[in-house]
Amino acid sequence: MLKRAPSLTDQVKAHIREMIVRGDFADGRVPPEIELAEALGVSRTTVRDALSRLEMEGSISRRQGAGTFVNNPVLQIRSRLEEIWGYERMLADHGFTPSTRLISAEHVRADASPFDKCTAADLQLAADEPLLLVAKLFLEDDVPVILTRNSIPDRLLTELYSDEDLSRPLYEFLERFTRQRLAYYVTDIVPLVADQEIAELLKLEPGTPLVSFDEIGYNDNNEPIVKAHSYFRDDLLRLRLLRRRV
Repeated sequence: MLKRAPSLTDQVKAHIREMIVRGDFADGRVPPEIELAEALGVSRTTVRDALSRLEMEGSISRRQGAGTFVNNPVLQIRSRLEEIWGYERMLADHGFTPSTRLISAEHVRADASPFDKCTAADLQLAADEPLLLVAKLFLEDDVPVILTRNSIPDRLLTELYSDEDLSRPLYEFLERFTRQRLAYYVTDIVPLVADQEIAELLKLEPGTPLVSFDEIGYNDNNEPIVKAHSYFRDDLLRLRLLRRRV
């Protein structure tokens, strides 16, 4: 399968962000575009585009007549909710040593999913179409931090897979075994209390408040390819969101 290489702008953005995180810029002041362009061996336009993306995500701010500066409070947001990342990376960014445990993998009719009664409609499937249901735990040492439940239409699966393959980050599994690129999610952030099953898996008392993501993932053609539910122990993992005035 052909994979999209990061654009030069994305590479420059990632490099500058690494420099920011390392504290390479004295007093939090980012050098002028022309200076960065010469140091990185790229055009000034590429640097300008990279800085614009960093400004959009809040990592830097530009002040008229003063220059470009690092937004240190924003750097404390270790995992940005508007980006797609594997939960292993998310836990590592929070200082954990992550591991993954496959709980179950089964095939059921779309209208019989125990995860969500709306799965068939959300994935635009007929009621009798089969789904692959995958439940996984993400742990720090032996302590479960995140539970995920993913629903993938069987008709998208193009190759045989193993339990080890199911333990991959979801976007990697989809690219490898469905030939689909997960382009974006539409996410509802839902507060709930842990039922008996979720509580047992996350080693919590039933009724413990949780934060959850209820998501539909789409490919580049805006077609739904996965229904995803994630449940977080916010006593161990605090989620933050940057909200900006527009």
